[in-house]
Amino acid sequence: MTRQVPGRPVLAVRWRAAATLGATTLVGLVAFGWPFLADPGSDLAHSSDAPWLFMLLIALLTALVMAELSSGGLDAKTVAVLGVLAAAGGAMRVLSAGTAGLEPMFFLVVVAGRVLGRGMGFVLGALAVLVGAFLTGGIGPWAPFQMIAAGWVGFGAGALPRASGRPERVMLAGYGMAAGLLYGVVMNLWFWPFLTSGVPAAMAFVPGDPVTSNLAHYAAFYLTTSLAWDLPRGVLTAVLVMVAGRPVLASLRRGTRRAAFGVTGQFVPGRALPPAL
Repeated sequence: MTRQVPGRPVLAVRWRAAATLGATTLVGLVAFGWPFLADPGSDLAHSSDAPWLFMLLIALLTALVMAELSSGGLDAKTVAVLGVLAAAGGAMRVLSAGTAGLEPMFFLVVVAGRVLGRGMGFVLGALAVLVGAFLTGGIGPWAPFQMIAAGWVGFGAGALPRASGRPERVMLAGYGMAAGLLYGVVMNLWFWPFLTSGVPAAMAFVPGDPVTSNLAHYAAFYLTTSLAWDLPRGVLTAVLVMVAGRPVLASLRRGTRRAAFGVTGQFVPGRALPPAL
């Protein structure tokens, strides 16, 4: 049995999956950032384009899984583990429902993304949000944006450098803290450009203004309205990693080692079978 190197992902991203991940990331960047580049009179709103984005995201996630299946990177065992983790993440999201920004789901996305790697980390983050949305009935124009942002959290966890022991947990805790904040920074962009009332001029999106000016407005908006909500998410993720990260990481790695991901059975011709009892 091959010993798994700590910090090395179980599943490597193959070129087809990498291309699909690149396309998904590009779609996400356009979905979040297009208001800064759109024409002032375009009058677009995510309430109308979110269903199309949701369908496109589901298609890309399916393409990512199919690419891994066709290249041998995924098998039934991996799909089963991914489904269990996504269900667990969705259940954790239901328990908290984002109260005061406390979302323990991100702890699971970070540690599982660390073990499974970038590609499956992205899929896990997106699926965990989707499962949680179905369980809570919280499917709306924000859902595809949450799936993309949570997928990026899992992807980033799988892309961290190698480490083991306490240094690994400290690194994951720091990443969880940063990811909890950056998730909120990114997610606000799905609705901030469309706020037309109750927002001071210094914090409002102004179509046609230079990108630097709108970024300064958004920074003021985030610090005033969202930081106090996102900080508990990051702190909770970091604390959970330091408290429960060691046993959860060990359990995930032990389970993936026993499942022998990426190892296929081989029959050696000419070798005699043991006699029947």
